[in-house]
Amino acid sequence: MPRALPATMRAAILVGDQPHLEIAEIATPTPRAGEALLEVIACGVCHTDLHVLKGEVAFPRPAVLGHEVSGRIVALGAGTTDARGLAVGDLVAAGFIMPCEDCDQCRRGRDDLCLNFFAQNRLRGTLYDGESRLAMPDGSFLAMYSMGGLAEYAVVPLSALTAIPDGLDPESACILGCSGLTSYGAVFRAGEVAPGDSVAIVGVGGIGSSLIPMALSAGATTIVAIDVADAKLDRARELGATHVVNAAEVDPVAAVRELVGGVRVAFEALGHPATFRQAVGMLDDGGRMVAIGIGAGAAAAEVEITPLVRRGYHIVGSFGGRTRTDLPEVAALAASGRFDVGSLVTRRYDLAEADAAYQALSRGEITGRAIITMGGAS
Repeated sequence: MPRALPATMRAAILVGDQPHLEIAEIATPTPRAGEALLEVIACGVCHTDLHVLKGEVAFPRPAVLGHEVSGRIVALGAGTTDARGLAVGDLVAAGFIMPCEDCDQCRRGRDDLCLNFFAQNRLRGTLYDGESRLAMPDGSFLAMYSMGGLAEYAVVPLSALTAIPDGLDPESACILGCSGLTSYGAVFRAGEVAPGDSVAIVGVGGIGSSLIPMALSAGATTIVAIDVADAKLDRARELGATHVVNAAEVDPVAAVRELVGGVRVAFEALGHPATFRQAVGMLDDGGRMVAIGIGAGAAAAEVEITPLVRRGYHIVGSFGGRTRTDLPEVAALAASGRFDVGSLVTRRYDLAEADAAYQALSRGEITGRAIITMGGAS
């Protein structure tokens, strides 16, 4: 017999104009057809949420942020006819891109470009019927950023879920849904990293550091990590970077060219105009620059035209992987140890400390990936 669910739950809510999260008690959401209700185990702390928190990315308020979660399915929506082989009680990871499955992009397998995800969820904070599953204590509208994972329960479309393999820590597994899915899409899809390739990663924070094991799993043999923080560079070496460059001390483009003579693939994980240009400047002839960092507001970067044409560079944007096909692959890589989620998670917070976690991220104090758990901090 299914256990009774609580009528209310705790959630970290972004209210007002200030970059501040407040813990409040709100109604536990109810899933609809094609959706699951997760009892959230953990939620990743991501820079994209921080951009929303700071108002650098437009999003409705009040809102519950948090877009990479692990959890246990505790209910399926009434009228669900296809549970994708999942059942109440299963441990799952949720991809931050939640494909609607109905738009032209989803029908051709481009979950990462889902029209309804961007139009409904990312612009309006709703799911695909135009309604949020969350509400403020007074019953008024409360936006969902992806599934709104900074809460004890979250509604997620079944299309965004994959089972967590046996033996994988379910707390650390929350990062499969963004850190893993984003790095997989960047490395295997946009970057087309092949065995023997050389790569550079500009910015080795949470997402940037996850590119290191993902690039290794694709067969890259030379990995240059670039950052301005020695602690992040030390961590990058531990994860498998073969070279590190402190961009606060040397010209990073010249340093990369001196070390390896240019790379086949460069990843820009910060979304800054200066580092965007630097990543392009690190490319070998015919190389690919993959931009994965979200810029603040209307930030733009200039690229010198003649080298782009003459040397055949490819500049590619990559927001994330293709949830339905790629998230199971990410989970399999994690289960094999090739994408070690345990080594990527470096700090844990309790839900009550959600605001402190994002303030620490904003100050640059988090090396690697932090997560928020529904248990105690460590």
